[in-house]
Amino acid sequence: MGGIGKRSRAFVAGPPLTLALPKGRVLEQAVALFARAHMPIDGVLRKTRRLVHEVGGFRVIVLRGGDVPTYVEHGAADLGIAGSDVLDEEALDLYEPLDLGLGRCRMVVAELAARPLDGASHSHPRFASKYPNTTRRYLEERGLSAEIIKLGGAVELGPLIGLSDRIVDLVETGETMRQNGLVEVETIATVTSRLLVNRASLKLRSEQISRVIDRLAEAVAGPVL
Repeated sequence: MGGIGKRSRAFVAGPPLTLALPKGRVLEQAVALFARAHMPIDGVLRKTRRLVHEVGGFRVIVLRGGDVPTYVEHGAADLGIAGSDVLDEEALDLYEPLDLGLGRCRMVVAELAARPLDGASHSHPRFASKYPNTTRRYLEERGLSAEIIKLGGAVELGPLIGLSDRIVDLVETGETMRQNGLVEVETIATVTSRLLVNRASLKLRSEQISRVIDRLAEAVAGPVL
């Protein structure tokens, strides 16, 4: 216990870094990872109306997952955690030093099992997705032509009511798709959460940020002793 306390006290020297974290299941996983790295930030899980949490040598803000990269890119946060699905979709200028392995899931193409897409009879099929840029790249890489419909939620509903022939979306277990009669056609990518660093912060506060990266890297690789 003495070693852990010593490491924690050494870390908090200097002004707090601003850390942007996503809401949802990745938040709890991130808190557990930071604890293994001896940077406890579990205070962010307390029920409160506070928007900014001063915990563990960090100033932590909890955001919608899709907003985290924007806060980091524009310098409102020094560090952040975001899924590779968001990063690939937005293509922002961010330093991504570490794959944290959190929130692991897959980006897939899916369709109705009862109405599979027949390329010969669909000259211009429709794909619905929250990820239009990712979907466009997927189609271009395969030399396919299709209309892309952007949806903000309930993407699985698209094929059920005839809005789209296929969808591009994230799946963890695939249970929601199975319950709605959808089957996976192809996996586009494995999605995990990455550590993001603002490029200006990396130059101005390199020693402090490097300590965070090193500790998280150790925690990802195995237990920190």
